[in-house]
Amino acid sequence: MVRTIAVMMMLLVACSEVGAEAVETRVGTPVANFSLQDFRGKEHSLEDHRESKLVVIAFLGAECPLAKLYGPRLQSLANSYESSEVAFLGINSNCQDSITEIAAYARIHEITFPLLKDGGNRLADAMAAVRTPEVFLLDQKRRIAYWGRIDDQYGVGVVRNAPTRRDLKLAIDELLAGKRVSKPSREAEGCFIGRIRKADESSDVTYSNQISRILQNRCVQCHRKGEIAPFALQEYDEVVGWAETIAEVVKDERMPPWHASKKFGHFANDRRLSDKEKDLIYRWVENGAPKGDVSQLPDAKTFTVGWQLPREPDLVLPIAKRPYRVPAEGVVRYQYFRVDPGFKEDKWIQAAELLPGNRAVVHHILAFARVPGSRSGSGGLDGFLVGYVPGLLARPFPVGMAKKIPAGSELIFQVHYTPIGSAQVDVSKIGFVFAEPDEVKYEVKTTSAAQRYLRIPPGEENYRVTAVSRSTREEALLLGFMPHMHVRGKAFRYETMSR
Repeated sequence: MVRTIAVMMMLLVACSEVGAEAVETRVGTPVANFSLQDFRGKEHSLEDHRESKLVVIAFLGAECPLAKLYGPRLQSLANSYESSEVAFLGINSNCQDSITEIAAYARIHEITFPLLKDGGNRLADAMAAVRTPEVFLLDQKRRIAYWGRIDDQYGVGVVRNAPTRRDLKLAIDELLAGKRVSKPSREAEGCFIGRIRKADESSDVTYSNQISRILQNRCVQCHRKGEIAPFALQEYDEVVGWAETIAEVVKDERMPPWHASKKFGHFANDRRLSDKEKDLIYRWVENGAPKGDVSQLPDAKTFTVGWQLPREPDLVLPIAKRPYRVPAEGVVRYQYFRVDPGFKEDKWIQAAELLPGNRAVVHHILAFARVPGSRSGSGGLDGFLVGYVPGLLARPFPVGMAKKIPAGSELIFQVHYTPIGSAQVDVSKIGFVFAEPDEVKYEVKTTSAAQRYLRIPPGEENYRVTAVSRSTREEALLLGFMPHMHVRGKAFRYETMSR
């Protein structure tokens, strides 16, 4: 007799609020002439654009996620203001970005305005630039008339359908109309510029000793080539340019991604850094990110490439009939794909895994089985099979446990794509490891306690909402649960009730 094992599964997502405006200390400051080379070796100077009415100087990074998203936006603005004699210059001051990477950024994002390498971050220092992307608008006398963000569509943890305020465009239009810039500064969000740092070689905390090990154990699973993270953290020359950004995201607890509170007990998959690890990172950055003795470096860590299933899958299916094309910008609505696996008999799933084809743009995938004649399968968790989110490890069910896909079922896939500033293509797959029916002692099911219609009163700090899951009369063992919220969620509490 097959007994029921219940799994309650949801996903935790939270977005941070947009930062406050910065103090307008740089507005009105003149910018002296400078001369830098582009990635082709051609010299460019500010004086080259003496005939231009205005000049936009944009500090960019080849791998910063926001700089990638705003590359096409800046090119679009440059195109629209070409006849108005507004010149655009891109500046890369990152020590970790090579000429080859800058050239790739220009090619991928179709940038035609000059992209210049600021060796030794001298121009960034002179203009007090902090982030990428960060823009400076110079008036006809080459004084800073506006500095900060490009617009407010993208931020740290924030993606809007469209900008609510196009700060750079508005500032350009105001200056061209002979007006003062109404909002001369707006705080720029993004990555810290990877400045060359003066390292304290006497520091007892170095990359070669402690920091490389922390990154291996906590970060490199995602921060390596071909994975979801936007840049790799496997070599010192890559890591040192991200030192300040690493310290910031650790302090803000944005990385490693983990939202559960430790006061409620121990979680087997807890990603949090220990206080000791955090302190080592802060001290390393404060001491100038020294490399240390390379003989102390740990051996390179190996990671599973491809399927993480306990063995090669018995069946592999694409989640869609044709490749999906992800646009360079904007917000992509959840995509739903239907696949007929051709199951003529019930199938018992001992393990399943979703393998994203393009990890740079696949935010998550959920897979459901919809039985013949049913309308459910994509709106709730009934029929839920398996999910993918970055960093999730595919684990088989315990011995004797499996999920059932009834004969004749079709598979429904919900996919969330996130644009990264360049057009992309995805072909994701699902793999199944089957169990023999006579080996199954417990049927695993996933259910949900969902409340979709929130009406939070304005100004309410702690508004409680309850939801009730489906009850069962069968003996059940709870294998796991995962809360899920969008933007406004604050805390979860699970309670069990017996009759």
